[in-house]
Amino acid sequence: MQRVAITGLGIVSALGSTRDAFWAALAAGVGGIRPIASVDCSPLKMKHGAEVAGFDPLRHFDAKDLDVLDPFAQYALAAAAEAIADAGVELTAALKQRTAIVTGCGLGGKITEDQGFRDLYAEGKPRFHPMTIPRAMTSAGASHISMRFGFTGPALTVSTACSSANHALGQALWMVRSGAAEMAIAGGSEAPFSLGVLKAWEAMRVVAPDTCRPFSKDRQGLILGAGAGMLILEPWERAQARGARIYAELAGCGMTADAHHLTMPSASGAARAMSLAMADGGLAPEEIGYINAHGTGTPANDATETRAIREVFAAPPPVSSTKSMHGHAMGAAGALEAAATALALYHGILPPTANYTTPDPGCDLDVLPNVARPSRAGAALSNSFAFGGLNAVLAFRAAS
Repeated sequence: MQRVAITGLGIVSALGSTRDAFWAALAAGVGGIRPIASVDCSPLKMKHGAEVAGFDPLRHFDAKDLDVLDPFAQYALAAAAEAIADAGVELTAALKQRTAIVTGCGLGGKITEDQGFRDLYAEGKPRFHPMTIPRAMTSAGASHISMRFGFTGPALTVSTACSSANHALGQALWMVRSGAAEMAIAGGSEAPFSLGVLKAWEAMRVVAPDTCRPFSKDRQGLILGAGAGMLILEPWERAQARGARIYAELAGCGMTADAHHLTMPSASGAARAMSLAMADGGLAPEEIGYINAHGTGTPANDATETRAIREVFAAPPPVSSTKSMHGHAMGAAGALEAAATALALYHGILPPTANYTTPDPGCDLDVLPNVARPSRAGAALSNSFAFGGLNAVLAFRAAS
């Protein structure tokens, strides 16, 4: 079984649409939550979101390409292109045949679907756009990455709501570690900013009216985000042999199901996923120096995640929720947070929990309030816990 190195990162996010812009904002504690601009919010109580910033599709695609690319697939493809370039790997014919693509996506092309239904029901148009289905399918991101770069190995999409990207990264880890794939491009993408999706989330009454304050006593809910994160995974020894920059080792993954409730999280299911991730990565709890929390900012989630962390760790390490800055990007959330965790280990800086105001006795953790912190953490976890009780936790080991 091979160790697995993270050698490339690509990001499209509310904090900027490059890896460097993303990390600079995280390290500075600067958020990307702002008034929603792409949707007319007059029918909504929800006014704020973490929309993608600094992304011009025509810098990445020809105008004719956009006819077949919903924004979520645009983000996936742009992030994959940055990650591949960042890894500096030579894409030989043999490697292309042995490269896996595993993407996570919870919603797929909802912007495309919303436009089609508006045309049909509100405008009375008799026909949909002929590419509606290919644009909207959740696997479109994986397909376009395959076609753009000529990868002919396994290509698939995992859809497990807010755990989609972590499940995808875990599957990719195991494929590279076992030798089933020589390299993997893995992560997630999401583009939820359509009126229909926002109306549906508003109905759940879990969205904050202003901003996301994870673990703070005055937290009022999550803030939706958009974007994509893609990671290049390859065998450690091969990465070292070619002189690649290694951000971190993706060491393990733990997956569990709560079998509990459709929307209320379970501390025991989350705790088991963390324990399984450490066991899979050969890590002990005392080696973990940072946890990138699921940390949605809802009252129930943050308190439950705190209990889960305390169930696993006698002395919990520092914990932060980067959703406080890049929003909850659902199927892409785990990928953005995996990148944040790898970059935290690489740079020796733990990103903060932004917007924090008031300690909550029910969230009695070191949540790195508002300011990043230097760290020599040798290992870290990144948590994703989805509706339906679907949990996926990733374990990382520092490259040094």
